[in-house]
Amino acid sequence: MEITKLEEIANNVRRGIIETVYVKQQGHLGGPLSVTDILVGLFFSEMNIDPSHVNEPERDRFILSKGHSAIALYVTLAERGYFSKEELITFDDLGSRLQAHPDMTKLNALDFSTGSLGQGLSAGVGMALGAKHIGHSFYTYVVIGDGESQEGQIWEAADTARKYELDQLIAILDYNKLQQFGWKDDGELRRSPENNAAEKWKAFGWDVWEVDGHCFKELLGAMQEAKAAKNGLPKIIIAHTVKGKGVNFMENQYEWHSKAPTKEEYEQAMDELGVKS
Repeated sequence: MEITKLEEIANNVRRGIIETVYVKQQGHLGGPLSVTDILVGLFFSEMNIDPSHVNEPERDRFILSKGHSAIALYVTLAERGYFSKEELITFDDLGSRLQAHPDMTKLNALDFSTGSLGQGLSAGVGMALGAKHIGHSFYTYVVIGDGESQEGQIWEAADTARKYELDQLIAILDYNKLQQFGWKDDGELRRSPENNAAEKWKAFGWDVWEVDGHCFKELLGAMQEAKAAKNGLPKIIIAHTVKGKGVNFMENQYEWHSKAPTKEEYEQAMDELGVKS
């Protein structure tokens, strides 16, 4: 798919995220907007998937470890044809398939339930290890956050993946450098939740790429190189992103980690994304 088309889809996904969170008056915005381009690149270009065959054994697996960004995943899945966009209006309703955090027991398009931060990479290690033992050729993709990278389980999983030479495991770090809570210094400065990410992952024996997480050329290039590298090393793409990307007054503002916009904020955001009120 051409990059211009991917950019158009990503813009549509951002509109869907803003629309849903505004209408429901609940949900996250900052993280979903930062991870949008990563999800679009995976679901519309790189992953071997088919919305009409969600249980195909050789399909690529995907885990959104930073599960609180579920609305970005749901809108992406709807754009990809896994379910009707009209279902987005049920987001986080009692009994809905689209819970605030991904629930694989409700939505069969999901490969794993997430929400407890730090656990998704461990599940990805298990899937990749299973594929290796059974002889499947699929890739397992795990999107992790820099905030959850403070969890020890992330690094236990990283060490295990290297031990078992899981080169069909590809992690992508949504490196927006801003979490909801942190440490305050003078002037409300918030420290990055994850420092020296590339050096840390290299120290754990992973193949590492660093890219602009909002540049499809760089993202797709790294994804393709990661798939092609059959060297016994697990892979990670460190995608430098902007929290709240696409809406100027939300960008790099920790307050928009989890916050529903007012009518005026909603209209301003949609106007920036090309929807005239």
